[in-house]
Amino acid sequence: MSWDPEQYLKFADDRGRPFADLLARVAVPDAAQVVDLGCGPGNATATLTARWPKATVLGVDSDPAMVEAAGAAAEPPRLSFTQGDVRTWAPDGPVDVIVSNAVLQWVPGHTELLPRWVAALSPGGALAFQVPRMSGSLAGQVFSGIAGAPRWRELLSGISAPTVGAVDNGVVRPTDEYVTLLAGLGCRVDAWETVYYHVLSGADPVLEWFSSTGLRPFLAALEPDARAEFRDEVADALRAAYPRRSFGTVLPFRRIFVVAHTTA
Repeated sequence: MSWDPEQYLKFADDRGRPFADLLARVAVPDAAQVVDLGCGPGNATATLTARWPKATVLGVDSDPAMVEAAGAAAEPPRLSFTQGDVRTWAPDGPVDVIVSNAVLQWVPGHTELLPRWVAALSPGGALAFQVPRMSGSLAGQVFSGIAGAPRWRELLSGISAPTVGAVDNGVVRPTDEYVTLLAGLGCRVDAWETVYYHVLSGADPVLEWFSSTGLRPFLAALEPDARAEFRDEVADALRAAYPRRSFGTVLPFRRIFVVAHTTA
């Protein structure tokens, strides 16, 4: 299954808040080259041109549909987008700021990329990324519980959801591990965790939220008829786990933020 920009953008405001919070801690006043790795539909990437008015901003994403959607925001030569894999990306020259927002949870072994990205930074540059830390979440329990039931066990064996999976034994690493790695590279590291309490509207907002992220690996492994059945079963369980209230449905969502500055 390819990514669905329209589905992802249903919650653009809620998904954009962590991006803004991450960038608020980047202390690079006069960036000239900025790269957003895993830019998605480009709506957040476009804000970087206002943050750094003299910078050239490049968004990179592996999904053709996302890059096509991002192209609508392009303003050459200052803002451009290209299809590429963050695992193999390499700049043509030094970069002042590298941003990666809610991407690395999809990249097993991504800690091996971080030294290479730091090495690509200009003196006084910054690497800034955030990833979900949803270990033990109700959504994760719903996904793993249903996927492990007799009806789905064989079809979904080995499938997991990086955005709601385990931290200590999963793709997303404990915050301390990121700090230790980047500080060991000589960076000044600023790291923190935040829980957002998203108040969502609609009949099945938690299902809609994860349909564009954490549910994708499960749905992609199923044929269309089974996919619809699995989705309906997950919807029922999510309604029970996240009950709708008079003002909406509350989705707690924990995220890890890391900003690493190189020495000037």
